[in-house]
Amino acid sequence: MSIYETLNEQQKKAVFQTEGPVLILAGAGSGKTRVLTHRTAWLIEEKGVNPYHIMAITFTNKAAGEMRERIDALVGYGSESIWVSTFHSACVRILRRYIDRIGFDTHFTIYDADDAKSLMKEICKRLEIDTKLYKERSFLAAISAAKDELVSPEEFARRAAMSGDFAKRRQAEVYREYQDALRKNNALDFDDLIVKTVELFRTDAEVLDSYQERLRYLMVDEYQDTNTAQFELIRLLAGKYRNLCVVGDDDQSIYKFRGANIYNILHFEKHFPDAVTIRLEQNYRSTQNILDAANHVIANNTGRKEKTLWTANDAGDKITFRQSDTAHEEAEYIAGDIVSDEKMGKYRYGDHAVLYRTNAQSRLFEERFIVSNIPYKIVGGVNFYARKEIKDLLAYLKTIDNAMDDLAVRRIINVPKRGIGATTLNRVADYADAYEISFYDALKRAEEIPSIGKSASKIKPFVSFIQVMRSKLPYVGVTDLLKEIIEETGYVKELAAEGTEEAEARIENIDELLSKAATYEKNEEHPTLGGFLEEVALVADIDNLVDGSDYVVLMTLHSAKGLEFPKVYLAGMEDGLFPSYMSITSDNAIEEIEEERRLAYVGITRAMRELTVTCARTRMVRGETQFNKVSRFVKEIPQELLSGEPGGSAQQDRGEKRETRAPQTGRPRRPGVREQPSGQSMQSRAFATANTIKGNLDYGVGERVSHSRFGAGTVTQIVEGGRDFEVTVNFDSAGTKKMFASFAKLKKIER
Repeated sequence: MSIYETLNEQQKKAVFQTEGPVLILAGAGSGKTRVLTHRTAWLIEEKGVNPYHIMAITFTNKAAGEMRERIDALVGYGSESIWVSTFHSACVRILRRYIDRIGFDTHFTIYDADDAKSLMKEICKRLEIDTKLYKERSFLAAISAAKDELVSPEEFARRAAMSGDFAKRRQAEVYREYQDALRKNNALDFDDLIVKTVELFRTDAEVLDSYQERLRYLMVDEYQDTNTAQFELIRLLAGKYRNLCVVGDDDQSIYKFRGANIYNILHFEKHFPDAVTIRLEQNYRSTQNILDAANHVIANNTGRKEKTLWTANDAGDKITFRQSDTAHEEAEYIAGDIVSDEKMGKYRYGDHAVLYRTNAQSRLFEERFIVSNIPYKIVGGVNFYARKEIKDLLAYLKTIDNAMDDLAVRRIINVPKRGIGATTLNRVADYADAYEISFYDALKRAEEIPSIGKSASKIKPFVSFIQVMRSKLPYVGVTDLLKEIIEETGYVKELAAEGTEEAEARIENIDELLSKAATYEKNEEHPTLGGFLEEVALVADIDNLVDGSDYVVLMTLHSAKGLEFPKVYLAGMEDGLFPSYMSITSDNAIEEIEEERRLAYVGITRAMRELTVTCARTRMVRGETQFNKVSRFVKEIPQELLSGEPGGSAQQDRGEKRETRAPQTGRPRRPGVREQPSGQSMQSRAFATANTIKGNLDYGVGERVSHSRFGAGTVTQIVEGGRDFEVTVNFDSAGTKKMFASFAKLKKIER
């Protein structure tokens, strides 16, 4: 039987439609990777296309690796010349060959988020910017957003000048300085990898034509996640032959905060009027009940292309809905359920995933899982490559590869300690600026800098070491180079001398880096130091998930996209948390809530066999107890698809008024503190009427007030709390909150 006979009818249409622009709207779990790989095979086997002329682009190394394996299995001989890559990896490959045509050296360094932040700190210091008033991360966010939209520093400055906004003008100044510093360091940040490739194609017709000729058939996965810069890159590449196939799902567009532009997929037919649109709606992952829930939720969005998921699988279990009194009880319930599944042999630990809206929610689950002896892994925690010891050793490698990278050189000049003071380093930097040379070149001339005196003798061994290492590059592999750096600097010896658990963990991390280097050299046909640094720079958290490992995965909903698990818990499904208060109270609330609803849809469709949705009536956030309503997304799931829990029907749990006792904090009694007598509750000391408190507050129970962040609400209770009043307010948009009056600064709304 032909491999194409295993496809459903819509999948066949997508595979066989090879010429011109094609939009494949692929619902969750509808087999889009299968379509892309079979389409590649069809192009080669039936259309006679040279594999060299085919390119498939996706977003993560994990997805690219999976696609590569499946294409190799289908196509066999010749498949190695198909270009399967992430956006960023493809751009690095292009820029390594041709970036010198736009003024950079081909040995450029790629800055990760930490590097960019360090550079921004230097710029703010240089420009004498008060970082208490203007945060470094706000400048980086503004610059990243500008690059996503292909707005240059010059254009940004022009718009800022026209706006008359001082903050915008400040951002423009910082943007210009930031880009100048990157160029001086011969470095690019992640956004630049796309932007500079677009710049290269726009300014060099010869380079563009060579890639258009090579890449005659383009396939782009996860198209809904592309930003404006990525769209322009694709448009330029496909400009000659126009054989562009994009695959995506507008219902899974959840990365607006990273610059993703949903209109790239919604308006594809406007950009390519002759495009053929094909819908993939048959789901192979989930049960029908799970899909029905997802369909009902996403149907409430207006900005979408119509599609309805269905499956040949059975209906499956109803969706379990559980509302706990507190967030602690929510975590306890989920942990207990996982332990029960494992003991009964129903599921392995690794079959479970707990998904949540914010990283902060992981703490309670971690604590509970440790107590319950549940193995787990957090995706989205501290990235391996962001750890200090790893950053230090990578900085050595970066300096050896590209000595123009001032950031890397300055990081390691005193690692290990060489007694070179800050004053000396500042004078070296001043000398470098005066002579318009790199910081490393200034270090090489240390003896010519009169103001540093004897410190020049401390600098010389460092420069000599780097020069010796650079001279070995053609003959020594990455692993051996790394071992020599560790040995000569005494990095591990210094850690071993500490004799602490933390130091031991850091040594284990260094061992893991050596393993990574060895694996890279083993798998790469032509390994280079630059290639290793590229691979490390482009790695993502999700790429570190090991298939088949037996641990519960804890991750944010954003991190979960593209994954699937037999049993999924959607935790913290409360208005104010998911969707967030920021979305609910935003000026663009409709648009923001639609984005969050797409996130809920993604979460629901990660589940293969069972889905459990949980929430808590009370949750401690920033030290305040919040009373939250059940998420509107839960209420959009039809009652008949839900099963409730003992202690309250699903109807009650889904938001009907219910008397809730104050949660027990479980805090131990502190010595010397007099406890409240059991017969005298806080409620008994509540003020009975508004008249009683007029002398203390200008509002009372039942009156309307406004809060600077949560908006308008009604006061439901005021309790005397010693030196302050504890005020409970039911806010119109943000739900019920308890707060101290002196901090809340509530203002009475006059009727």
